Amino acid sequence: MAEREKVSFPVTRRGLLASGAVAGGLVVAWTLWPRHYGAPLSPREGEFAFGGWLTVARDGVVTISIPQLEMGQGVTTILAQVAAVELGADWRQIAVEPAPPAGLYANLPLAAEWAEMWAAIPALADTADDFLVERFARAEAFGATAAGTSLAAYETPLREAAASARDMLTRAAAEQFDAAPEECLVENGIVSHGGRGLPFGALVDAAAELDPPDPPPLRPTLAFEEPTFGEAETSTAFPRLDLPAKIDGSFLFAGDVRLPGMVYASVRHGPWGLPELYRFDADAVAGMRGLMRVVKSKRWLAAVATSWWIADRALARMRAHFTGPGAVDHGTLETLLETGLAEADERAERIASVGEPDEALGGNTFARRYAIAPAVHAPLETASATARIEGGRLELWMAAQAPEAARIAAARAVGLSPSDAVLYPMAAGGSFDARLEKQHAIEVAQIAAEVGRPVQLTWSRAQDMQAVPPRQPIRAELAASLAGEGEPIAWRTQLAMPSTMREIGHRLFDNATPEAAIEGSAGTADPLACEGAIPPYGIAHVAVDHIPIRLPLPTTRMRGGSAAYTAFFTECFIDELAVEAGRDPFLYRMALLGGAPRMAECLRRATRLANWDGGRQGSGQGLAVVRMGRDPETAGHIACVAEATPGPGGATVSRLTVTCDIGRIVNLDIARQQIEGGLIVGLSQAVGASLRYDSGRPVPRTLGGLNLPRLSTSPEIVLDFLPSKAEPFDPGELGTAVAPPAIANALFAATGRRYRTLPLISESA
Repeated sequence: MAEREKVSFPVTRRGLLASGAVAGGLVVAWTLWPRHYGAPLSPREGEFAFGGWLTVARDGVVTISIPQLEMGQGVTTILAQVAAVELGADWRQIAVEPAPPAGLYANLPLAAEWAEMWAAIPALADTADDFLVERFARAEAFGATAAGTSLAAYETPLREAAASARDMLTRAAAEQFDAAPEECLVENGIVSHGGRGLPFGALVDAAAELDPPDPPPLRPTLAFEEPTFGEAETSTAFPRLDLPAKIDGSFLFAGDVRLPGMVYASVRHGPWGLPELYRFDADAVAGMRGLMRVVKSKRWLAAVATSWWIADRALARMRAHFTGPGAVDHGTLETLLETGLAEADERAERIASVGEPDEALGGNTFARRYAIAPAVHAPLETASATARIEGGRLELWMAAQAPEAARIAAARAVGLSPSDAVLYPMAAGGSFDARLEKQHAIEVAQIAAEVGRPVQLTWSRAQDMQAVPPRQPIRAELAASLAGEGEPIAWRTQLAMPSTMREIGHRLFDNATPEAAIEGSAGTADPLACEGAIPPYGIAHVAVDHIPIRLPLPTTRMRGGSAAYTAFFTECFIDELAVEAGRDPFLYRMALLGGAPRMAECLRRATRLANWDGGRQGSGQGLAVVRMGRDPETAGHIACVAEATPGPGGATVSRLTVTCDIGRIVNLDIARQQIEGGLIVGLSQAVGASLRYDSGRPVPRTLGGLNLPRLSTSPEIVLDFLPSKAEPFDPGELGTAVAPPAIANALFAATGRRYRTLPLISESA
């Protein structure tokens, strides 16, 4: 990784980001990090370094390196809090610095979770401590931000780094106190003994001369905040580090980068199915004031100008046309999915099973079909990246969930070695997993190489919706064999959909084009795309089948992952089973949750908070529960009671009452924000407009056309957390998965009509 250097736009420590120990200090890292993977950040004068996790400066500022993309989820605060608690630092003196991709910062849990996407034999790489996982993740600098793995990946190394720093600072202080280190107290940034105290900043020079401890002396208590039932609004002792800068506007996102001599670019992409640039009218922009250059590629056309607006207007005048095998249309997608589901007996591949489902299914069988339309990410900040190429060196400033993949792809796109490229991580104004894609990194590098000066590329809203693959459309059939009282004894879920996670793997790890990724994954079942399809209920015989469908449309992951659609199928179907049995949907679920006590307690408390009335017709109350995660012991659990009625042009959701168990809560305020934000995203997927494709282009193509919830139409949210000693589970995706089925079931209770297509009350998927 290239040596760190100061960037030429303003980044201040007290705005949020920090250049580590500018006045000199102590740099500490995870003591056992592999020595053959170099530290990505070189120490400055006065620093002591054997890695890149934590800096203590002479002015007392503690700077934490954050190897994950901040995209609004609060990861900078959560990870900094973990280190601050272990260190005994004063929260007012904590700063954070985004870390560049490096083997040191490998996300081992995510590499293991995604082994199906990169490993030749995934069964040999399915846990974070497997040798193959570590070798792959560190060699590839795989530090991707996705699937809620930040705490699982980085809590331990951050604690070890902080514990090492605390030990060294304590020994330095004990020397001055003429006391034993174990007799000293470390809290609020001060090491004290017998009424005397020394701040961290006064100790760093002496501490830098000491050897780090092996192993680091970890505190017995980890970072946590205890929830109180009925008081989810309890404030945190660790307010968000990025909040002041976001309030006063000084926080820097990817689109805020400014470099000397920088110019601006806009781009046009071809419709899906027509990817190759065919012709454009260059004469239409001849002599256009402010336009500097037109850059054409095989797959896109860009204009470069003194402002982005001029560049975008130039593209509008040139009217680019594209060619290819044929534009994607909505009817074609529907036909392929419906045909695949109809041919499930011949084409389905078994993904998972419990018991003997094929033998148990039969007799009194109840079956229903469901559909999900493509969904667009639509974060507030569209794709934006800045590139500069000087002296055979590429520099990138961008927000990337997979930064190393973006860095390597951009370098290769302009004929450079990856060793000659550096990526400066920037924050994203939202993502919902859109920034797992890296096409804009490739484009901005190619444009910079063509124009010979720094350039910032920003996709328009229409281009962002066009060029980022959508969440896949799906058709599903669920079937159950029922016992005498209507409870399922056997269950089967069949999913007709693309092998989306395999597609992502080819694009991410093989740098494949969208078409090549579709080709490489076609016809192969995708276990990752089917995760969450096994219901959390005590059913003796369960089967999950995937019918892999080759669509002429690339697809990708979205916030909530596979649980965002499998939970919709499962919870709508279980509700239909309850009604078929003539039973209260709450009591019906509770009877099946005897082996899932955490889930049952979430459901019990949610119905109590919501004053559940038994699910009677006309009540407008609907239930849903979700367990997210492979291991029930470490999974996240959430239950939701929605209150909804049909309204003009759609559904009106007045209240969402939620209880969740996410294990140990590190930061109560951020956990609440993430659950509430996920619920609103789930609400938008439930009641927003469907995304359709007309001649290869998404319809609608604006935020306004998506019918997203606004403040005035967002429901009241009542939220509680269950105290838990389980391992922490990232809460960011739970709300996204639980809201749509709860709302669908509420609409049935209000109207007596089942809505089996997502989005609800919209044009058919």
